[in-house]
Amino acid sequence: MPTKGEKYYVISSLGKGLRVLELLANHGELGVSAVAAHLQTNRAGCHRFLLTLRDLGYVEKTEDARYRLTFKVLELGMKKLNRFEIRYIARPLMQELSSAFGETVNLGHWDGRVIVYLDKIDSAEILRMDSGLGAVAPAYCTGLGKAILAFLPPEEITAYLRGVQLQPLTPHTITSAEALREELARTRARGFAVDNEELSLGLRCVSAPVFDYAGRSSFALSVSGPTQRMSESRIASMTVDIKNVCRRLSEKIGDSRSRRDATN
Repeated sequence: MPTKGEKYYVISSLGKGLRVLELLANHGELGVSAVAAHLQTNRAGCHRFLLTLRDLGYVEKTEDARYRLTFKVLELGMKKLNRFEIRYIARPLMQELSSAFGETVNLGHWDGRVIVYLDKIDSAEILRMDSGLGAVAPAYCTGLGKAILAFLPPEEITAYLRGVQLQPLTPHTITSAEALREELARTRARGFAVDNEELSLGLRCVSAPVFDYAGRSSFALSVSGPTQRMSESRIASMTVDIKNVCRRLSEKIGDSRSRRDATN
C-alpha cells in the first residue's frame, strides 16, 4: 500500500531496489550495513534487496562480503546508447574533426536536465579530456550544454534556470542566472559555445548545436583539449569547421532547412 501522499501506482519495493543500484553505482563496493546506513533503512531489508539483485545478475558479492554492480547494468546502458542512431551517423563527421584538429571530439545529448556523452573520439595526445560514454555533466558549464541551451525555446531556458543550482565547479564557472542568459545570447548570435575552464581547470572546449528532425537543438558536437593547446586563437580557427560539420549532421538526421542563423 502506498504511504500517505504517495502516488497510488508507486511500488515502494521497486523504488528501493533501484536506489540500491544507484548507491552502488555512486560508491562502488559496499557491505550490507553500509547500504542500510546510506538508505536509512533496516539491514535485513537491504540484505534481501541485495540478494534479489544478485540472483537477477545485477550485483555480485565479493570475497570480503561486500556487493558491487556487475556488467549487466552496463549492458542495459549500452543498449540504450545503441538505440541512438545519431551515433552511427555522426561518427564519420566526428572523425573529420578529429583528423583536422587532433583533439578529443564529443557527441552530447540534452536529456532535459543534463548533458549525456553519447560518443567520443579520443585525442592521440597523452594530455586530453577523459569522459566516459554515458557520463553526464551539467549543461550550464559545458560547451555542449551551452550550445544546446542557447537554441532552446525561451520558456525552456527559463524553466531550466529556475530548477538548476549554478554551482561553482571552478573559479571560471558562471554562477549567475543573468550572466548565463547573456552567455547564451552570445552563443546564439555567433553559433557556437566555448567552455573556458568552467567545468574543469585546464580544459577548454568549443561546441556547436545539432538540430533534429523537428528543428530542435537536441545534440551538440564539441572539440576539447587542454588550455595549452586550445588557445583563443586556435578555438577561433576551429569554429567554421565545427559549425559546418554540425550543419551537415543536422541535415543528415532530418533538419532539412538549408540555412540557419546558428550555423551560417
